[in-house]
Amino acid sequence: MNGLTHFDQEGNAHMVDVGGKSETERKAVATGTIQLGNEAYQVLKAGTAKKGDVLGVARIAAIQGAKRTSDLIPLCHPLPLTRLAVEFELNDELCEVHCTCTAQTVGKTGVEMEALTGVQVGLLTIYDMLKAIDKGMVMTQTKLVEKRGGKSDFTR
Repeated sequence: MNGLTHFDQEGNAHMVDVGGKSETERKAVATGTIQLGNEAYQVLKAGTAKKGDVLGVARIAAIQGAKRTSDLIPLCHPLPLTRLAVEFELNDELCEVHCTCTAQTVGKTGVEMEALTGVQVGLLTIYDMLKAIDKGMVMTQTKLVEKRGGKSDFTR
C-alpha cells in the first residue's frame, strides 16, 4: 500500500508498531481560525456570553481534547504529553479568533495529531458557546505549521 504505514500487506488497518523506535523530543504546532459575525465577536470580546468565559473554557477544552486524541482517532497512539499550550489571538478587523496549540512529548511517535485536535476542539468550543448568537460561524485554515523530532522536521 505504497508507504501508508497504517495498513498491512492485505490492506487492513492497524496501529503502527513503534516499539523499535528511539525516544526523542517531539513538538508540533497547529493553528486554525474561526470567523464570527460581528455580534458574536463583540460578545466574546466583552466577555458577556451567557455560557461564561468563552476563551477560558475553549483553552481548557483544547487541552482536554489534545489529551484525548487517541480516544478520538482510532489508530493514534496514546502519548504521555509533557506540554500543551493554547493561545488565542483576536482579529478585530475580520471578527476572527486565531487558535495556536503547541504539543510536546518525549516519545517514539509525533504529536501532530494532538496539536491539530487541540485546535479543532478549541474552535468547536467557541462555536458551541456562541451558537445561540451566530450559527454562521466558520472554522477554517486548520493546519500543522511546525513539527520537530523523529525522522523529519517540517515548517510551513
